Amino acid sequence: MARYVFVTGGVVSSLGKGLASAALGALLQARGYSVRLRKLDPYLNVDPGTMSPFEHGEVFVTDDGAETDLDLGHYERFTGVAARNTDSVSSGRIYSNVLEKERRGDYLGKTIQVIPHVTNEIKDFLHVGEDEVDFMLCEIGGTVGDIEGLPFFEAIRQFAQDKPRGECIFMHLTLLPWMAASGELKTKPTQHSVKELRSIGLQPDVLVCRSEVEIPEKEREKIALFCNVRKEDVIAAPDLKSIYEAPLAYHEQGLDQAVLDAFQIAPAPKPNLARWHDVQDRLENAEGEVKVAIVGKYTQLEDAYKSIAEALTHGGMANRTRVKAEWIDAEIFEREDPAPYLEGFHAILVPGGFGERGTEGKIKAAEFARTRKIPYLGICLGMQMAVIEAARNVAGMDTAGSEEFDHEAGKKRFEPVVYHLKEWVQGNHVARRKVDDDKGGTMRLGAYTANLTQGSRVAQVYGTTTIEERHRHRYEVDTKYREQLEKVGLCFSGMSPDGRLPEIVEWKDHPWFIGVQFHPELKSKPFAPHPLFEGFVKAAIEVSRLV
Repeated sequence: MARYVFVTGGVVSSLGKGLASAALGALLQARGYSVRLRKLDPYLNVDPGTMSPFEHGEVFVTDDGAETDLDLGHYERFTGVAARNTDSVSSGRIYSNVLEKERRGDYLGKTIQVIPHVTNEIKDFLHVGEDEVDFMLCEIGGTVGDIEGLPFFEAIRQFAQDKPRGECIFMHLTLLPWMAASGELKTKPTQHSVKELRSIGLQPDVLVCRSEVEIPEKEREKIALFCNVRKEDVIAAPDLKSIYEAPLAYHEQGLDQAVLDAFQIAPAPKPNLARWHDVQDRLENAEGEVKVAIVGKYTQLEDAYKSIAEALTHGGMANRTRVKAEWIDAEIFEREDPAPYLEGFHAILVPGGFGERGTEGKIKAAEFARTRKIPYLGICLGMQMAVIEAARNVAGMDTAGSEEFDHEAGKKRFEPVVYHLKEWVQGNHVARRKVDDDKGGTMRLGAYTANLTQGSRVAQVYGTTTIEERHRHRYEVDTKYREQLEKVGLCFSGMSPDGRLPEIVEWKDHPWFIGVQFHPELKSKPFAPHPLFEGFVKAAIEVSRLV
């Protein structure tokens, strides 16, 4: 039966609860325990699938097709444990489940209330899979005091009460602001945050305090006294150069030991941190640097492409090279020549996205990479734009475009080289979608198998001809143009097992030009870089040596 660690936050949002949870999971693994991490989000969206990336960052997709918060990406990258649809829930999903049960009559005519019906639904979610692991780490989104988070805080209070004593602890993250004018570290916001938490029946067992500077002994003692925790359980969380320093940094501060002490686990198994020492060594001792241009449409917020940024870092670590990624707004290329912006880069990556905005700029980026022989990696929409570029500029199809853009405009303007996916094989059945279906959860989501062409570049990169990758899209390259495009050199080197859906394209006469319909970045980890990103960075290194 799992022991539960509930991770809450206070003072301000975005303190790093997800990172702290992921690092703790990695440290518990290093001590020989099995872990699973979960995210409970108070927002009313059923999931983040329909949110703009500017609202909540990227949407992370699991193997089983759940669209989740980006923190689940941190969980996977730090622990290697594949997330599932039972590892992410929102208020919207909880309330939807409760209302569906009410409509079916499951509550036998009772008045439906937040307590006990909503809180019971949250507790049911927490119980799932509790007999599978040693530790279940559950992060509550938002901050204590948020009105929308109250049902979750009440649910975990009840959950801990229902469990035998010693099976649940609470870890609370707060901010210790540094007042430069007076040269003081202020503990009052943390005190008030813990007071708010205690007012709803939750007493933190471990306090993790974010700060720009070290916490002096005097302030640590003060926090312990006023927040009713042991001094050893006040854990400093200083700013780090890289998130991958977090496991070792938290271990040095005693986080994992504080958690095990709170559970009264003694003697605690000694940790094996060799994996994280190797990760830190590769980060700190890079032997070179490459510049990669990321030409996207959500470049104002780096979290919109969080997994891509991390996967590039992993690819660099695999090659002991530092990757300097620069974000370029694709819309700029719709007004200006891309050459002055892209010259000097060793590789170009065009990520996914939705809608027509910025797509002509992405097409120009693909053309620049093709004609200048610069390594190119196109992901999802980035692959589709590379195919449209090939159709227009090499195959002579001047009006090549996507049905997605015609649908937005309400009229036909393009020859639809990319079309709306109406049906596909999903497990043991055929999934069908219409253009005017609801937006949420109606895409081709989750892990699907692809077969690679023997002797192709991608087969060499993967070292196999059968792969499984995660998807999130509703438009596909139309295979009726395959023969026409392959005649001019664009090889369809990866296909779905039934041969109907293109998964990968590559230029035969190019040093490294690959477009993929799936999202390889979602499966990359610092200790297991994704082969496409490892190969992409390696190709960039070859270019850098020629400059």
